[in-house]
Amino acid sequence: MDDIDRILDAAPVIPVLVIDRLADALPIAEALVAGGLPVLEVTLRTPAALDAIRAMTAVPGAIVGAGTVLDPAQLDAARDAGAAFIVSPGLTEPLGRAAIESGLPFLPGTANAGDVMRARDLGLTRLKFFPAMAAGGLPALSALASVFGGMRFCPTGGITQESAPEWLAHPAVACVGGSWLVPRGPVDPVAIEERARAAAALPRA
Repeated sequence: MDDIDRILDAAPVIPVLVIDRLADALPIAEALVAGGLPVLEVTLRTPAALDAIRAMTAVPGAIVGAGTVLDPAQLDAARDAGAAFIVSPGLTEPLGRAAIESGLPFLPGTANAGDVMRARDLGLTRLKFFPAMAAGGLPALSALASVFGGMRFCPTGGITQESAPEWLAHPAVACVGGSWLVPRGPVDPVAIEERARAAAALPRA
């Protein structure tokens, strides 16, 4: 648990990245780390994702993980690519057990009480709340946190630079996931670094 806490505590925002072109991986990682966001979640949604993870791990200070991990086979592929942690949009027992056996820090997706109970049964207490806005927003997270003491969450999905402070003020929120930092399309490292600096400066509870 110390390893996942180290990742969650590294910065108030974890950039959620969809990398379409391998050539963009290094400039994106360098800009985000320079802006104060060392933890990078590369989603396994594109053919370039695993190679992007491999490339980004070469950036000094970067802690690169794999997101949108759906099953044990993808977990193995991400680990082989050098992923330092794993994030999933939901939680199944096969994936949960495989992640625990791998020894990699794991942030499983949860959206309701049943999901949180399933995670708790596996001994997992650091969770992604996803999709944060579609699953009921901050009121829903507050309701879950009031029932499941000791859980810490990384809400992800629909959060913006403007709305992030309200989430980060909640005592059960360790950090938030943010896709606003690197929009899909042409990569502008200067703009990415500026957005990263603004996100890194957000206060937490």
